[in-house]
Amino acid sequence: MLQWIRTDRRLAIALIATGLALPGCERRAQTRPQAPPSPPAAETTPPRLPTLPPPALGRSEVLLALDAASSAYAAGRMGGAEDLAGRRFAIRQAFGCPGSPSSNDDDDAGRADWKWNAEKTAIELSLRPADWTQAPIMAGDDGWEAVEGFWLVRPWLREEGCPAIAAGGAPTEEAPPPASPQTAGLAAVFEHGGSRVGRRNGKAFSFTIRGEPAPQLPAAGYRLVLEGRFVAFPGGRAIRCQTDSPDRRPLCIVAAEVDRVAFEDADGKVLSEWRPA
Repeated sequence: MLQWIRTDRRLAIALIATGLALPGCERRAQTRPQAPPSPPAAETTPPRLPTLPPPALGRSEVLLALDAASSAYAAGRMGGAEDLAGRRFAIRQAFGCPGSPSSNDDDDAGRADWKWNAEKTAIELSLRPADWTQAPIMAGDDGWEAVEGFWLVRPWLREEGCPAIAAGGAPTEEAPPPASPQTAGLAAVFEHGGSRVGRRNGKAFSFTIRGEPAPQLPAAGYRLVLEGRFVAFPGGRAIRCQTDSPDRRPLCIVAAEVDRVAFEDADGKVLSEWRPA
């Protein structure tokens, strides 16, 4: 019995010693220095990307805008063109296509053309801007000193290349049928008192293709390139339309400052170019 009492006494002493030791451990743990908290991660602001200008409008986009303006004009509504002012453009269109013979009439002013030289040894490319300064569509407009016109030929064709339709709709006729009247154009405008650099004053853009043997008219034709920036007419809109009959498609032109004219081959190789500066 005495042995059990001694055993219990030793156990009680051990438990009391343990109880006294634990608070000391806790106190030592609480007084142990703690590592300083990590600083918060610095907030990084992503770099601001430069605002890029909108891409230049091509032939398809410009013709769609002219179509919208033509429809609005025929319906007696305004609008559909004011968003073009200030936009850049780069318009390519084909000329010298198979089935489209060359023509040197005065009526062809404003569109690119080609012809053989007298010896049939060279091909001459040319573009003489039309004088639209006194054209009916410009009547009552005193905002410009001069207006030189460029036709956007075949406005029903959105692509920049030659049409795939072969000529010969009237095989019994020697002469091809007359072309449709022009209904879409680009008006290069020049302000009163402004710079005359770039004005052609009736002088054509021209380039002669030579070679040995004599060059041949390419099956895919050539390309006329017009580049620049659209501006607004004095009324505030970039496109103006006019017609003399409800049964005729309106003529619509867009005002522009042209800063590059070029002739290219069908693969985009520059044959010749002109810049006003």
